[in-house]
Amino acid sequence: MNEAHSAIRARYRHDDAPLPITDNATLHTLFDHRSIRAYLPDALDPGTIETLVAAAQSAASSSNLQVWSVVAVQDPERKGRLAALAGNQKHIVEAPLLLVWLIDFDRLTQIGEALGTRPEALDYTESFLLGAVDASLAAQNAVVALESLGLGSVYIGGIRNKPVEVAAELNLPPRVFPLFGLVVGRPDPARPASIKPRLPQASVLFHEHYAWTEAQVEAARHYDERLRGFQREQGLIERDWSDQASERTRGPWSMAGRHVLRDVLGELGFQLR
Repeated sequence: MNEAHSAIRARYRHDDAPLPITDNATLHTLFDHRSIRAYLPDALDPGTIETLVAAAQSAASSSNLQVWSVVAVQDPERKGRLAALAGNQKHIVEAPLLLVWLIDFDRLTQIGEALGTRPEALDYTESFLLGAVDASLAAQNAVVALESLGLGSVYIGGIRNKPVEVAAELNLPPRVFPLFGLVVGRPDPARPASIKPRLPQASVLFHEHYAWTEAQVEAARHYDERLRGFQREQGLIERDWSDQASERTRGPWSMAGRHVLRDVLGELGFQLR
């Protein structure tokens, strides 16, 4: 069994996992991804941040507008303040680097003003969505790059818990939104992470058109069992994915303050239509 095959079986935790059509370093890196929450304090090699940003800028960008930026945070005190705003996640402080990915409309606003025009299209929800897509594509490119270098990472959605305070901490101008963070560092080998199983492809893959079937209900039930096995191995509290997902989407009280995002965006200078 090749490395890519082993990794993809770990991803689905079942004998009927799809077989990769070939084995190469890129596929193995992708299939082997896991979120890292335990890091060594070692500093990153010089040039690492620039390499990751180059990988990020190699991602697709809608209409080549490039409406994202990233702030590299290495100062321990600033990381500590951002960690507090993002729900006191200790790995933000533990790792040497936090990248905060931004939807950035300020750059095009400044360019437009220099040319004597105002980029009114940025006031529409479509443009904000475009920025979120572009920033996400860029960040994921950076993740693939850093994992190829032997580094680990974990996304920090908690950056959106208090976006106004995060914007103040990072000195963001109006119309720049902190979308998520990305912790980067060397994984601690004494506290290894495992590949977390995902839903079976029967739950997410459709051919030609979308079609919900009872087979998807059964696939989710089997996934609950496999996720419980993962939780058991990791010493985590065992709980079905179905219960977790239902609880997380049940109401605004489960959104860690993010249910007020529309109002917050107005406060940060976005006028979305």
